[in-house]
Order: sequence, then C-alpha cells, then structure tokens
Amino acid sequence: MSKDLVAVERTATVAEAATLMGGRHVGSALVIEDGRATGIFTERDVLRALASDFDAAHHPVGDWMTHDPMTVDVETDVRAARDLMLDGGFRHLPVLDGSELVGIVSIRDISRVGD
Repeated sequence: MSKDLVAVERTATVAEAATLMGGRHVGSALVIEDGRATGIFTERDVLRALASDFDAAHHPVGDWMTHDPMTVDVETDVRAARDLMLDGGFRHLPVLDGSELVGIVSIRDISRVGD
C-alpha cells in the first residue's frame, strides 16, 4: 500500500491529472472532496477520455472518473483485495482505516506480496 496519495479535485482537467500522475509515476489519482475519496481517475480513464473526444484533455476529471470507488479496510486480507480487484476489473483500491483514507493499494503492490 502506498501512503503517498496523489489527489486531484474533480475540477482539475484530464491533462492536469495525467501530468500529475505521470510526474509521480502512478496509474491513478484519487478525487478528494471534504476529506473523502469520492472518485478515482486512472490511466484507463485518460485513454477513454482521449479516445472519446478530441478536446477531452481540457475536460474536468469529474466527467471521466469512477464515482464512489470500491474501498478496502486497512485490515483487509491481501487475497480478498486481489479478488475484489480481479472480479471488479480494476487495478487500484483506496484503503480506509475506519472512515479515514490512509492509502491506496494497486494490483502491482499485491503482485509483489504473492500468495
């Protein structure tokens, strides 16, 4: 799990978010509102946006993000998190400690742990 969160506001443009993600070498950015993750914007969303609209780079992330992403608790077993990602077809999960956002886990993180 990474505790160094990359976050954007829903009004950030696709280009701004993609530049931030690229600069930080991550595949996703959390969309934070009032201290909670209300969305997640991923590299797949960047591609989907750009493939759909020639001007998408200037559109707000809120138009393309996944709203209310699935989350896991900090105590969630690695296998359960992996299964949730595989079953849901996504590669990033925000991690909560109670109601507090404490990190994000990626399928790459999980693959490094193994079984």
